Amino acid sequence: MSNPDSFINEISEEVRRDRLYALLRRWGWVAALIVIGIVGGAAWTEWSRANRAEKAQAFGDSVMAALTAEDVAARRAALAGIEPADANQVAILGLLQASAALDGDDADAQPARDRLLAVADTPDLATTYRHLALIKAMLAGGSGDAARDGAILEELAAPGAPFRSMAIELQALTALDAGDEETALTLLRALTEDAEATQALRRRAQQLIVALGALPEPA
Repeated sequence: MSNPDSFINEISEEVRRDRLYALLRRWGWVAALIVIGIVGGAAWTEWSRANRAEKAQAFGDSVMAALTAEDVAARRAALAGIEPADANQVAILGLLQASAALDGDDADAQPARDRLLAVADTPDLATTYRHLALIKAMLAGGSGDAARDGAILEELAAPGAPFRSMAIELQALTALDAGDEETALTLLRALTEDAEATQALRRRAQQLIVALGALPEPA
């Protein structure tokens, strides 16, 4: 390579280097902000994850301590003092408080039902927790409003719902209370063939069908 060519290449390299430095001086702060944002975001995500884990651990420890209290009154007091951190913890705590309200000689079902129904209406609550609160409320006697109870059971008995079979059984019992034996038998027969129903639930349905003087329809 000739000296003139080498000289030109050196000049070109210097020009490129100068342009690069100019770009860095002009836009380097943007790159720095991007790096800071990435590092800061990662640190925030990690801190948030650790904080959530710590709060979940603290909640679990508080619940376990409350459940091991010596008597019902102490359990109720301990549960009342726990502060939930999110909607799902609100639901868990509400379910436990409702169960504690139903324990003991001074048990009163109405406050427990009200508590369960309130839990079910918690914003951003997972469907499983909502349905668990509702099914427990219905098993404890319902809301006291026949129309509302019917709507609740319809929701719980929808295809794919986690407690669908139990809800159908409650629908059958509600129909019997209303004197609608035909609807009750239809629901009970469906339960005897329901693959999702437990063996104990299918057996109860069969026994109730026989008690009503009918027989399960042949498959």
